[in-house]
Amino acid sequence: MNTPKVKKGILLVNLGTPDSPATPDVRKYLREFLMDKRVIDIPFISRWMLVNLIIAPFRAPKSAKTYQELWEDRGSPLMFYGADVQAALQQSLGEDYVVALGMRYQNPSIQVALEELRKNDVGEILVIPLFPQYASATTGSVADKVMEIVKDWQVIPTIKFVEQFLEEELFIATIKERALPLMEQTDYDHFLFSYHGVPERQIHKASNGGYCKLNDKCCATYNKKNKYCYRAQCYQTSRLIAAALGIPEEKYTVAFQSRLGKDPWIQPYADELLKQLPAMGHKKVLAFSPSFIADCLETTIEVGDEFKEEFMEAGGEQWDLVESLNNHPLWVECLKQIVLKNQSDLVNA
Repeated sequence: MNTPKVKKGILLVNLGTPDSPATPDVRKYLREFLMDKRVIDIPFISRWMLVNLIIAPFRAPKSAKTYQELWEDRGSPLMFYGADVQAALQQSLGEDYVVALGMRYQNPSIQVALEELRKNDVGEILVIPLFPQYASATTGSVADKVMEIVKDWQVIPTIKFVEQFLEEELFIATIKERALPLMEQTDYDHFLFSYHGVPERQIHKASNGGYCKLNDKCCATYNKKNKYCYRAQCYQTSRLIAAALGIPEEKYTVAFQSRLGKDPWIQPYADELLKQLPAMGHKKVLAFSPSFIADCLETTIEVGDEFKEEFMEAGGEQWDLVESLNNHPLWVECLKQIVLKNQSDLVNA
């Protein structure tokens, strides 16, 4: 008698998005997101007052208008591209796998996605946080939430987390495929790699024996000591993309965006740096957002529109943004290879 083969569970997790661009939904999303102790890592009472009395009430209406610019007929790009990738990966992996999609904040929640895997009686779960570089506020938060949920299960399957995938060949290859058509059309003066920023204190907290100095010399190499330094990972990602596209070191700059509050965040700041580029003779710039795998507020609106406006006002002539990975077939294949690469460490049923 043949025993049915136990399926393997794949959990894809992205940051999340409001259920709609309406102010109440945006406010709800901001509260859940910013109340995460790994995102705003200050004492609970201070965090609660900051988020619920200042940020959410005043920022939600403005953010809602911005989300309305981003929203498409299918909804939020981060959400519908996530669904596209989930379906494509499921088809590519076949019936021995169950691929679920969850969002760290809002819907579909990680809990709903995990329940889907549990109902399918998977024997093991590979969690893939959709963040190329590891940060406590992203990948770390996903791991935290997953373990918080499964600790109450009577039967806890084998669970493994993919910590980062910035050095995956197909990840870099997909970005190259997105950028090449633009580079073939325009002779750009300069290239900007803009990553989401994090507070400096979070880098120091994760630093191995105080190794991270948050300077270009420290981040010039990527090694075991700074493997989890978010800034070092971003510089390594940029080097790999530049090498793939044949961009010399002197023609690109790494910078960080989306800072919040008055505390120092990792530098250089993208919004300040881009205003200096035209005066340096860099009038035609191609921007990348390699910390995001799907178009969202921080890519389409912040880098694509707001940065472009500031750059042009400073004397720039052309500003283009490389599209995110979204649902590109190479990106789906990249995820498949990540799954297969991690299979040897999973239980074979």
